[in-house]
Amino acid sequence: MESINRKLFHMFNQAARSISKKTNEQLEEYGLYGSQWTILYCLHKFGPMTQKEIWTYLHVEAPTVTRTIKRLEENGWIYRTLGNDKREKVVALTEEAVNKYHDIQLKLKEFEDHTLSCFSEQEKEQMYQFILKFTKQGSEMNTK
Repeated sequence: MESINRKLFHMFNQAARSISKKTNEQLEEYGLYGSQWTILYCLHKFGPMTQKEIWTYLHVEAPTVTRTIKRLEENGWIYRTLGNDKREKVVALTEEAVNKYHDIQLKLKEFEDHTLSCFSEQEKEQMYQFILKFTKQGSEMNTK
């Protein structure tokens, strides 16, 4: 008999894949992928950040973030400048990205609202707390 833990992990994985696929479909008209959007979201929310701050916040490997940032820069979404240390790069949104951000945000909000419409506000808050607890537990495991 399959354990509840295995079932939960399978469902988390399936849900993440589905959300990722559908998010990519929403972003397609902007020439973006969900992984790129997460970086743009970080920069919009927190302002210019070092690449290290980005990968630390997103819990993503440095090479993955570096490749994604390179592509975003090539496509005019972000620019990089030298930080305090010669090896450090600070990443910021271009003016064009700032101008497009609002439209993308509205499109994703509509998608998010539709996707989560089967849940009450209380259920969404509970789910948020469960996922927060789950990700905190995962983060603590990674530091041991």
